[in-house]
Amino acid sequence: MTTEHATRPTTARRPGLPASLTPALLERLTARVSAAPDAARITTTAPYSGAPLADLPVSTPADVEEAFARARTAQRPWAATPIDERKKILLRYHDLVLARQDEALDLMQAENGKTRRDAFLEVVDIGIVSRYYARTAAKYLNPKRRRGAIPLLTHTTELRHPKGVVTVISPWNYPLSMAAGDAVAALMAGNAVVQKPDTQTALTALWSMDLMHEAGLPAGVWQMVIGPGSSIGGALMDNADYMMFTGSTGRRIAGDAGRRLIGASLELGGKNAMIVLDDAGIDKAADGAVNACFPSAGQLCVSIERLYVAESIRDKFIAAFVARAKALKVGAAYDYSIDVGSLTTPSQLKSVTEHVDDAIAKGATVLAGGKARPDLGPLFYEPTILTDITPGMKLYDHETFGPVVSIYSYRDVDEAITLANSSPYGLNASVWSRNGARGRAVAARVHAGTVNVNEAFAAAWGSIDAPMGGMGDSGLGRRHGAEGILKYTEPQTVAHQRLQGFTPPARFSPETWATLLTKALKVLKATGVR
Repeated sequence: MTTEHATRPTTARRPGLPASLTPALLERLTARVSAAPDAARITTTAPYSGAPLADLPVSTPADVEEAFARARTAQRPWAATPIDERKKILLRYHDLVLARQDEALDLMQAENGKTRRDAFLEVVDIGIVSRYYARTAAKYLNPKRRRGAIPLLTHTTELRHPKGVVTVISPWNYPLSMAAGDAVAALMAGNAVVQKPDTQTALTALWSMDLMHEAGLPAGVWQMVIGPGSSIGGALMDNADYMMFTGSTGRRIAGDAGRRLIGASLELGGKNAMIVLDDAGIDKAADGAVNACFPSAGQLCVSIERLYVAESIRDKFIAAFVARAKALKVGAAYDYSIDVGSLTTPSQLKSVTEHVDDAIAKGATVLAGGKARPDLGPLFYEPTILTDITPGMKLYDHETFGPVVSIYSYRDVDEAITLANSSPYGLNASVWSRNGARGRAVAARVHAGTVNVNEAFAAAWGSIDAPMGGMGDSGLGRRHGAEGILKYTEPQTVAHQRLQGFTPPARFSPETWATLLTKALKVLKATGVR
């Protein structure tokens, strides 16, 4: 996301679908859905124009059951496939994603309404994730020697077995990153995957799965079902060996997983805070705020919606930030010329509009934006900056999930941290300071799973070797890093006791044996043995 100054369009520009989205491609992708030949159909629309986009078959609970049955059959030989062979498939997939990126970018824009710049970040993300797990899976998954109970006499090994069949439920806002990123790690760990992407952006998820099969993934190992959670959610949970869910709510899923005694990882919502310290560079922080609040029209879980600025620099910062927001180019184009794209669904436009209108009616001040742009297309909303926000307003503590940010001021760092931590959410945060050590010290006090210093969210998200996830109401579990793949495995300890164990030999009484073991423990402690 750049902040170059440009004139915002004032006339509608509603492009048709890109030429790459041919009827043959759409037919091939929709045929990948696990559904009966005579399945009911649902039509999605393109956010840019509201025109029909895809005609998708709808899966039934019975279709889901059959998908799991096929997945279980396919998973056994896949789990037995050497890690090096899985690695080759994943690296071929990596190359295909990069080679076919224009097709992916067209699909994401057509289904989601985001800009090409934002869509490209998803291509980069999947390139990083797929390469990372291809090249680190052996380190995480191969058998590991562990210290035995008795030095030299106990040979202990930790093994990692795949869970089995993983359910992945992925959202519409990041249709490639969220659909493919979580599946990649589960597959590399030897699992099969049955996935339900959001219907609105199912084509992008199907495209990713199609490419993985082209890279060599055996049939049945990754399958996709389409349909409302109210219809097929129960079958997805009841058959899963592990649940990976990304979305706005997930407490019921966590409860259902607990009742089934299966693991679950949930990335939920966020009301993310950005703290601008009094020593921050104004221009750099203002650029950072634009990059924090408006990519993907604010429809990302790690987007900043609360901005806390030191009183001493408040006016200068606001002037710089507002100027940049007003200069952003809003519109629809299948190229890199646009700064802010469309919202994705009518319900999202309704939610954003209600939040902003409610705040204005209750006394909020609009510094930039504040209204929809039907002249550009049915779901466009201007980048919006508000101040004078009070607790009685909906957007004060509820996630807006749109291009809307509220600015507050604070007197000292302790107050800033208290305000940032006042939300039950804890997904992402951002801290800005010219002093890196000071910024990191403040970041460590913020209640959030990831905190970026002098960056919006990309630094932490792109650090794939480190865990990413939320605290509090933002969810549980982590993606990326070791936990991002190990959560899809069952650990097993194999301990081989040689020569002598803890039971006393026949020639020793229990009392004598206890005395000997006590002395042995003291020697081990004295010699520094853990």
